[in-house]
Amino acid sequence: MAESEPQIPEEPVCSAWQRFVQGALGVFLLASVGLVGHYYSAPARPDNTELKQEVVKLSREVQQLRQEQAMPVVVLNRYRNSICYIFGIYQVAFPGHTPALRARISGTGFVVSDGLLATNRHVAEPWYEDPDSDLLIRRGATPRLEKLVAYFPGQPAPVAITPAALSAQGDVAVLHIDDTQAVRQLRPLPLADAVPSPGELVSVVGYPMGVLGMVAKSPPAVYDRLAFRRDDQNAASELAALSLIRPSATCGHLGDVVGDKLIYDAPTAHGASGGPVFNSDGEVIGINAAYIDGFAGGTLGVSVRTLRPLIESARQSKVAAINPAGQ
Repeated sequence: MAESEPQIPEEPVCSAWQRFVQGALGVFLLASVGLVGHYYSAPARPDNTELKQEVVKLSREVQQLRQEQAMPVVVLNRYRNSICYIFGIYQVAFPGHTPALRARISGTGFVVSDGLLATNRHVAEPWYEDPDSDLLIRRGATPRLEKLVAYFPGQPAPVAITPAALSAQGDVAVLHIDDTQAVRQLRPLPLADAVPSPGELVSVVGYPMGVLGMVAKSPPAVYDRLAFRRDDQNAASELAALSLIRPSATCGHLGDVVGDKLIYDAPTAHGASGGPVFNSDGEVIGINAAYIDGFAGGTLGVSVRTLRPLIESARQSKVAAINPAGQ
């Protein structure tokens, strides 16, 4: 019997978290009203200074909660078009033979500079840390990308992308957008300067389940036509032509920070690798990388500080390509 695809809401923007924040806001507002009423009804005394400070503190906390509640919607509306779906095909082959391994990949990338995308290394170089590929490569096979393209929201066709800088220490990479004219108006995402702290709210934006995820939340007529194509590039192209390339956001909290590794409980899935991890200020603190199957709190990301030197390296390579030495 054919397995039907579950319908996913159009924009799953952390509704459970928003309900929690709304409840907390109600409590804070009631407390604030009580304190303000007590402050203004009390006779002027020196100890009213302490009460005033409590009112100011509560007001700041309410403002922070409002900002956290709005953050997922704000980052989606502001940066959606700069967060792309990445599709690729790669092969691993021995010289003179048909490929021993040929596979498709899905991932997420986001604009970090003019003509540059950030993603995971295992998206830009899909044989990276892949056991099957590694076994063949150690026996003398050669890996090769057949295709790597990016679908941007609002763009009717994909653009070719090529690896520009790969991290030697972590699962991070920077890609060059070959046709910069097609995406020159896209806004680079802001990268956070401060080191995040455990307990902070985070939001992960990407393309969980790749084409399947986007098809599942598409209008019924499109869903019926594309539901069983799986991760097919033709399906992605149809979605692009219909302006249905749309990332989703999930929310959670940062559970721990260990070196350059971020651990959080925002849900994710295959296809969301390489997506930005935002803090409550709407800044990117990391790149979504992996999850521990069966453990809801085990989503893993790489700190954005590992990305900065790669961006600089990619920029320098771009300049060198435009202005070769001796010319």
